[in-house]
Amino acid sequence: MNDLQNGPDWKAKKILKGKTIIVTGCSSGIGLETARTIKKLGGDVIGIDVNKTTEHVDELYIADLSDKRAIQALILALPKDTDGIANIAGLPPTAPAETVIKVNLVGLKYFTEGMIPKLANGASIVNLASLAGFGWSNSIAQIRESAYLDFDEVAGFVQRHGIAEEKGRSYFFSKEALVVWTMQNRWTWRDRGIRMNAVSPGPVDTPILKDFLETLGERAEEDRRVMDRPATPEDIAPVVAFLLSDMTTWIRGTNIPADGGMSSNILCGMHDL
Repeated sequence: MNDLQNGPDWKAKKILKGKTIIVTGCSSGIGLETARTIKKLGGDVIGIDVNKTTEHVDELYIADLSDKRAIQALILALPKDTDGIANIAGLPPTAPAETVIKVNLVGLKYFTEGMIPKLANGASIVNLASLAGFGWSNSIAQIRESAYLDFDEVAGFVQRHGIAEEKGRSYFFSKEALVVWTMQNRWTWRDRGIRMNAVSPGPVDTPILKDFLETLGERAEEDRRVMDRPATPEDIAPVVAFLLSDMTTWIRGTNIPADGGMSSNILCGMHDL
């Protein structure tokens, strides 16, 4: 029986052997599966989460990524010469709007930028964005205003733009801005060979899927009618691992949709194709 019939045995290829990867949000969902996948591919995992876990991590740091001081302490505590960051931690749209923006965007950016001096040359940063960020081009003014947003400015930003008033808007905006930030940093650390990319899943069957269904209502139902099934963490983690590997050194500032075809479906609908 040939390889096509057997399916690709990618898990047997130790493409992350010798690498140490930081995984935020490592205790559940896509973060947990990403940590497991990294281990299977030969890498070591430094996990970061608000919850304690011992699964698939070599070291664990407990930290609240909505808290600037906690992130500062975390950056000081983490070791040097790590080979990558998988920014998976995030809050669903049912969480308070200010906290969503802090964790999903402001804290993620602050942590990543603070870690740049401690990363090894050639490191890879992978941000977990979302299909929810698809409409980023309609939010350019807000995204520009949020570019240098500090933690204590989030409340004012949310109020000015009525983000808390529109159901799920905090989550959508955080992912739109994250996609743009990823593109903008395509060459920021090129002199050290450090690259940044994003992965955008559609609906994923994780513990927070119900939060999305509750928040998005009819929009979520439309997605469910079009799609054959929601993704699983096992569908997404290999894409993250691939971007963390040395096979992707020429992929920079790219947002890879891992959404079962939903973004292509939206684009075809938009252009009557």
